[in-house]
Amino acid sequence: MRRLATVPNLLTGYRFAVVPVLLFCLQPDAGTGVRLLAFALFLSGALTDLADGYYARKHKIETVLGKLMDPLADKALVSSALVMLIPMGMIPAWVSFLIIARELCITGLRGVAASSGIVVAASRLGKFKSIAQYTALCILIFPLGVLPIPFLHELGSGILYLSLVLTLWSGCQYFYRFQRVFLPEVSGGE
Repeated sequence: MRRLATVPNLLTGYRFAVVPVLLFCLQPDAGTGVRLLAFALFLSGALTDLADGYYARKHKIETVLGKLMDPLADKALVSSALVMLIPMGMIPAWVSFLIIARELCITGLRGVAASSGIVVAASRLGKFKSIAQYTALCILIFPLGVLPIPFLHELGSGILYLSLVLTLWSGCQYFYRFQRVFLPEVSGGE
């Protein structure tokens, strides 16, 4: 059982390890090979996010550390791509800011809730948001001109804007759920 529990932690650790390499690879003057490496690393990081949660739930080995580190690894991976794609002209800074700000707010909210013994679990909408973000960023990281797919950047941008809507919408849902659960406990149920 102990050996099973290390698998999700290794997958989460992989996402943390990918971040500095992405920061190095996603430069405005990066060549096609470097961008393909960045794409492969980001895609593999995104897939480990999906795999580790599934694996931990399937084997009933979710840990407190995993519940803390998994979302942080996801946010580090996504934020690194969002920030590095700005100077490359692939993403407007305001879109990156809104997505990262929402992620920071929800992380803070979850921390406050956890300190009071309340778990604010990921919602279904939050999972769709993550998939949309990963899809958009994979497309935007992929170097243009490698595949004969017209409008690849526009496709990635469109999915990114969809993910922005899902990001803000799910953020509002989290705050609403948090307020309904947490505030009655603070005020004594009044």
